[in-house]
Amino acid sequence: MAKPVLVVMAAGMASRYGGTKQSAPIDPEGQVILDYSVYDACRAGFGEAVFVIRESLRRDFEEHICPRMEPHIKTTLVYQSLDGLPEGYSVPEGRTKPWGTGHAVLTAREAVGDRPFAVLNADDFYGAGAFRAIHDFLVSDADPHAHAMAGYRIENTLSENGTVSRGVCETRDGMLLRCTERLGLRPTDGGAEDGEGRFFPAGSYVSMNFWGFKPAIFPALERDFRRFLDTKAKADPMKAECFLPDTPSGLIASGEASVAVLPTDEVWSGVTYREDMPGLQARIAALKAEGKYPTKLWE
Repeated sequence: MAKPVLVVMAAGMASRYGGTKQSAPIDPEGQVILDYSVYDACRAGFGEAVFVIRESLRRDFEEHICPRMEPHIKTTLVYQSLDGLPEGYSVPEGRTKPWGTGHAVLTAREAVGDRPFAVLNADDFYGAGAFRAIHDFLVSDADPHAHAMAGYRIENTLSENGTVSRGVCETRDGMLLRCTERLGLRPTDGGAEDGEGRFFPAGSYVSMNFWGFKPAIFPALERDFRRFLDTKAKADPMKAECFLPDTPSGLIASGEASVAVLPTDEVWSGVTYREDMPGLQARIAALKAEGKYPTKLWE
């Protein structure tokens, strides 16, 4: 069986962070979040890293990121562009915003081919245990319509520097029933509260967009993206986005596929806001001090 592929979504505009956060160093050695994600993927057994990026990020990746990884894992760049649309569709005049995470994964279809694959965000630090769980699922479950996601405890995914959005999960017997995007989440006593005052107790599972998919997901992604272009994109042509979780949620609802929730106690770290960076740097330093990572990952 072919080794699973890691698909990294790195085409986001990083508007809240105020810069290209994917290439911002998080340790004194100049390593970035992507280094740690791909390093953890290598240790877990993934065989290739596919980066979905904007054309404007090509130089960063070609000159600074991919070369240091290449001796250890194959890297491939694919480009998410506004005009990467199915035949018969065109970009609305004035639109500059990318089409969203569903479109980003669809962009990687040719690079992934017929191999199982994981999907994650470029600007999130997920923890090594989550990579092992997703990898082991992908190589052990032969059902082409059985997918998975890493389930994080909600209290382990919040920012002290502002509100966040999370896909809050409903599960039964370890399987995902639905994943609902909740906006404006902030820490509160015993859990989290969203912008509309809903309370989610500690231990509630959320999606951090770390998925394990079989290649059978691609036809569904293409179908959903066309549906999105015909509906939401017409209603809001400048800002509408096609979100990745909508596709597995739809497949669950229709009975076409299943999604296992793989629990993890890993603590999410990221740079949703510029003020998040010192906390992430401190966590990386602590993990190195504990011997979880070498000083230089790729030596």
